Parts: sequence; C-alpha cells; structure tokens
Amino acid sequence: MSTPAPVVRTAPITTDTVEAYRGTFAASDPALAAGDPLPAAWEGVFFPFAVPLADLRPDGTPARDGVVPEIDLPRRMYAGETTEFLRPIRLGDEVVQTTSLGSVVDKTGSRGRLTFVDIVREYAVAGEVAVRSVWHDVFLEAADPDAPARAPRPDPSIAAEGEWVEELTPDARQLFRFSALTFNTHLIHYDRAWARDVEGLPDLLVHGPLTRILLMDAARRHTPERVPARLDVRAIAPVLVDRPLRLVGHTAPDGIRVTAVDADDVVLATADITWA
Repeated sequence: MSTPAPVVRTAPITTDTVEAYRGTFAASDPALAAGDPLPAAWEGVFFPFAVPLADLRPDGTPARDGVVPEIDLPRRMYAGETTEFLRPIRLGDEVVQTTSLGSVVDKTGSRGRLTFVDIVREYAVAGEVAVRSVWHDVFLEAADPDAPARAPRPDPSIAAEGEWVEELTPDARQLFRFSALTFNTHLIHYDRAWARDVEGLPDLLVHGPLTRILLMDAARRHTPERVPARLDVRAIAPVLVDRPLRLVGHTAPDGIRVTAVDADDVVLATADITWA
C-alpha cells in the first residue's frame, strides 16, 4: 500500500467557532477575544470533515478522505490520541493543518478482525508547528447481536480518591451541535436506531473527539496556572448520551490524570496531561 500525500488545509481561528463550542460545552468559561490563546484541545473543533456525500461509508464516516485508505471493516471508532502542544494558537491566527497517514496495523481480537489506523495532524502558525496530534482510530467487524455484553469493571476508588470531580450529563442537543461544528456525519451520534440495531449500543455515543476536549477542559479549569505540553487519551468504554458522567482529577508526578467514570464507577476514558 502506497502512502498518500499529506492533505493541507488553511483556516482562521474564528471567534464564532470558539463561541459556538464555549456556549455549548464550557459556558462557565470567560468569553475569548482576538489575540487570546485558544484553549488546549480546542483546535479539534476547527477543520471540520470535508468529504463529499458520495465518499462516506454507510455509517457516515469518511471512506475516501485522501488520507486513510479504504478499510473493509464496517465500523469505525476513536480509540485515543497523543497530542503535543508546542506553542500557542491564538484567536485570529491563520492556521495551516497538515494531515498525513501514520501506521496501519491489522490485528485479531476476541471479537474478530480489527485495523488500527493512526492519523497525524500538525497545526502550524507562521510556518511554526503549534500542535502535533496523532489520533488512533480503530475499524471493527459488524456488531454481533448474539454476543454477550462485556461485564463492566467498576472501580469506586477512582471517584473516592479524586482531588476534584466535575459532573455533567451530555444530551442529544449537545451531540447534534458538536456534529454540526465538526461536520461529523457518523450515524452513531444522532441516529438511535443505528446506534442500537447496527452498532449494538444502548443509546447514542458521545463523540470521542468531544470527550477528549471535555477531559482537557476539566484539567484546565482546576489548574489554570499550568500550561499543558502533552495530552494522552485512551478511550476504554462507550460514553453514552443522557448518562451522568464524572470527570475525576488526580495529580500525577509531572501532570494530572483525568478519568471519565459513569454512575456505576465504570472507567470510560482517561486523559494524562503533562505540564510544560
């Protein structure tokens, strides 16, 4: 398989987009103005998907985006990322995003074939890379309706020993807005019949790219004096709409870990943030 050429796009960091995200997911944060630093991870709200309708897979995810090869597995999920914050991006900046293909690894798990694909994105301002991000996506076989559900593994110590906890309940309005902001047409986020009957989930899935920002936002609010240098996210279990979600902070030797847990203390995702 030949490696495709990088896809390069240019866009301004606009106040309108920042306000659309803030007003939906971070309303307690102060409004930002031109010249202010863009909060870490909010670069993920910019550069929405740009794929014609004819180039979408049946599940609404891109089949042909010029970067990721066509994968013959029907389901696609965000599995995590490693992102480096090298210098600030500011409101009003003109940003050049370069997207390229990283590793592609085929594996076989307990439920069949999987393909892990790394997508590398660099965000540059005035020729200097400000953010370098490697997202890990996984492609999976069709959900088996007869397969037994994985037994959840609650860990009550996460919330009990946390230094702080934020509580929220993402709803369908917020999922719709995030899909609109990022032009994300993955049916799993807004079509309940698809989520349940095809993907085998109890309800709509909260976007992994949204969860990553929520985790980073929580860390930023509780440590406003610190500057993040790196974000490592691991998606572990589905974050579902209309379910209470707790974001729990624990100080680490060189940063902070934020863990997303549900009402039953099941760990859904982790974010390890390293300070500059």
